[in-house]
Amino acid sequence: MRRILVGLAGRYKNLQRIILKLRGMTPATRSNRRVATGEVWDDFCDTLKGAGANILKHKDLDHRTQAEGYRYLSRLIRAGLEAFVEYADPAAPVLRRMVHETVKMGADNPDNYYENAIISGKYEYRITGNRGTVHFLTFSTHEGGYGQSGGLPPSGLLDSRDLIVQQDGSLEITLSKKPQQGNWLPMEHGTGMVMVRQTFLDKEKEKPADMKIERINSVFNEGAVSSGFSDDKKSKNPPSTAFSRQPLSPEPLAPEQLSPQRIDEGLMHAADLVAGATFLFSRWTQKFQAHANELPRFDPEVSTAAGGDPEIAYYHSFWRLKQDEALVIEATPPPCEHWNFQLNNFWMESLDYRYFRIHLNKETAVYREDGSVVVVVAHKDPGVPNWLTTTGLPMGTMCWRWIRAAEHPVPQTRVVRFSDFKQQQM
Repeated sequence: MRRILVGLAGRYKNLQRIILKLRGMTPATRSNRRVATGEVWDDFCDTLKGAGANILKHKDLDHRTQAEGYRYLSRLIRAGLEAFVEYADPAAPVLRRMVHETVKMGADNPDNYYENAIISGKYEYRITGNRGTVHFLTFSTHEGGYGQSGGLPPSGLLDSRDLIVQQDGSLEITLSKKPQQGNWLPMEHGTGMVMVRQTFLDKEKEKPADMKIERINSVFNEGAVSSGFSDDKKSKNPPSTAFSRQPLSPEPLAPEQLSPQRIDEGLMHAADLVAGATFLFSRWTQKFQAHANELPRFDPEVSTAAGGDPEIAYYHSFWRLKQDEALVIEATPPPCEHWNFQLNNFWMESLDYRYFRIHLNKETAVYREDGSVVVVVAHKDPGVPNWLTTTGLPMGTMCWRWIRAAEHPVPQTRVVRFSDFKQQQM
């Protein structure tokens, strides 16, 4: 299905080019006209208005959930403008946090520290920095980008298992279409974004990785050899001089100047992110309601196409609890790199983990003697381990995930009366 949608989107773009050519216009001259007439701003505002209508189409929402919906839109607007207007130049990429404590989407993982940068398959790049002590570190390249049709299918993946790291924790990664020695992150012609996921067991104890990205050539040269290391890089402890590579091109690697076409495309991509994310994830939420208070496995093809890590098995669903109800979840975690469970609101934003206990993971959970865990979701504290608070919301979404698990068991759930459950624990 994704390939069909991408194909249709490509045909639509080709049709647009043909129409412009017949009218004697190019994308650049079209943008000049749109900027001069103010049409670009009108379309930006109209798209945002349409995204707002998506909030109203969901009936029977409580007032707080509706308010969170509009806050969600404001957060997406902020993220979209920063991503596609301020930091949208693939010639001068910046690794930055697009999703964080106050910008959330798609069941963002509270254990993760997300960073991403806009890149292009016509260039090559280098990521350098220090590994830190974070439990799990993943680098991935993706075709397309947020706010564009076709999702975010991966074009390359590199994680903690394969990283070659210096004794002092420093590392270097080459991003290119052509294979390289050492740490190599593959790109394709259509690659438009690089994403860094840092997954913590305990954010207060672990040191995050500190990374930066830079472009290392002006235009990709198929014949250029751009290995970041000398031949002895094949060893696990290459010399520290490995980080002394010079740019492939003598030309200064300056960012591109702002143009009418860039601001036209940037504003449209920002608006499309707001509209697209709102539509996509609220549609997911509607589907999850068919198995409310259960945790079936989510389709891995759908999650990967939306930018999810292919190494993760996701269990997305919907929760709904009355004031005197609790959701009890039982699971036996399989051997895996990491696992966690979290509560989100209706819009698939993780609840505020800065101030409330709304998730737990492999490290923070309390286990039974047989290795299983019992998680209790309730409005009030029942006085048991692994209680997660709803923060007063009557409903929302939830997600359980295993990272690189040997097996994929389905967590078992049941809804009980809170008063009865609390009495049983006394």
